[in-house]
Amino acid sequence: MPLLTINNLRKSYRTPDGGRATVVDVEQFALGAQQHLALRGESGSGKTTFLNLIAGILKPDDGSIVLDGADIARMGEAQRDALRAANIGYIFQTFNLLQGYTALQNVELAMSFGRGVDRAFAKQLLVDVGLSERMQYRPQQLSVGQQQRVAVARALANHPRLVLADEPTGNLDMRRAGEALAIIRELCTKNGAALLLVSHATDVLNQFDDVVDFHELNRAFDSDMRDAQSPTRAAAL
Repeated sequence: MPLLTINNLRKSYRTPDGGRATVVDVEQFALGAQQHLALRGESGSGKTTFLNLIAGILKPDDGSIVLDGADIARMGEAQRDALRAANIGYIFQTFNLLQGYTALQNVELAMSFGRGVDRAFAKQLLVDVGLSERMQYRPQQLSVGQQQRVAVARALANHPRLVLADEPTGNLDMRRAGEALAIIRELCTKNGAALLLVSHATDVLNQFDDVVDFHELNRAFDSDMRDAQSPTRAAAL
């Protein structure tokens, strides 16, 4: 049985003229437990919206998102938040670290929303990403690459079944991007988590055996949308 199964998933936004612009229209998608899969997604293809729907950050208009037997699409906001905290790790391109907290505190804070703080495991995660000497450093004291490593550790803090990564190496140079991707995949494998990553970078996509073109998966991304993206719609993606 797949870990994640999606059927007839749709999400649209209201346009300034009062109409609706469909951003995501995915008929079927599945991800196996512990599978590592990359989605090739161009700017404006709806890939970030797709990940946010899976994470329960957004609620779909229609369809089902079944993660480990639970349909996220049928849940209320509080239920989605609880499921995400316990089962989903999210690695953002912009890291979203709390600037007033140390690296260790950022990881522990993520734990507080899930199964509870486990300081020993939080420290081990930071050791695993190569930050054993930087646990008490705040984000502004870390390099961009080191901040990304904290974000990776935070995403694995609650032993998630699924890790979502949205252009996780977009702010890194080629060498550091390769290092970050290797750490992400290694930690997901070590912790038994599936990985769904979206990127437009060829160097990143080439590291995966399983790659899917999101513009082919997403029926909303037709030729008209490629040629004419409205500012409102582009901002939503």
